[in-house]
Amino acid sequence: MPDPIDYAQLVAAIGDAIVIADAQGAITLWNPAAERMFGYSQAEALGQSLDLIIPERLRARHWQGYDKTMATGTTRYGSELLKVPAIDKDGKAMSIAFTVALLKDAGGAVTGIVAVIRDATARFQEERALKKRLAELESQVGERA
Repeated sequence: MPDPIDYAQLVAAIGDAIVIADAQGAITLWNPAAERMFGYSQAEALGQSLDLIIPERLRARHWQGYDKTMATGTTRYGSELLKVPAIDKDGKAMSIAFTVALLKDAGGAVTGIVAVIRDATARFQEERALKKRLAELESQVGERA
C-alpha cells in the first residue's frame, strides 16, 4: 500500500502559488511560491484580504463576483484558466494565470476558494510585443499595396 500523501509538503514544495481564502475573502493559506511571487511573507498575508494582490481598479468587480460565488456555491471558472492583472508587495503590476476551485464543508456549504496561480507577466509582455510587431508589419504591407 502506498504511503499517504503529505499534503502540507505538497503545498509547500509546488512551484505554483497556492492561495486559499475564506468565504469573506480573508487569506487562510499562502504557500512559499505565493511568497516568492507576490513578495509577502506568509505571516504578512494570512488573515489579510485578497485586496493584497488585486489592483484597486479591479476590486469592485472582483468582490461582486466573489460574493455571488460564495452565495450561490457555483463558479463559472471551475476549470477555466483565468488571466488577470495583479500587484505585488511593491505595487508593481503583474499578469497572473490561475484556476480556482470552491471549498465546501461536509454539508456542502461553501467555506472558501482555492486558487493555483502562475506568474504570466513575461509571457503576457512577449505576446503584447509580438502583437505590436505584427500590427507594424501589417501596416507596412498595407502601405505598399
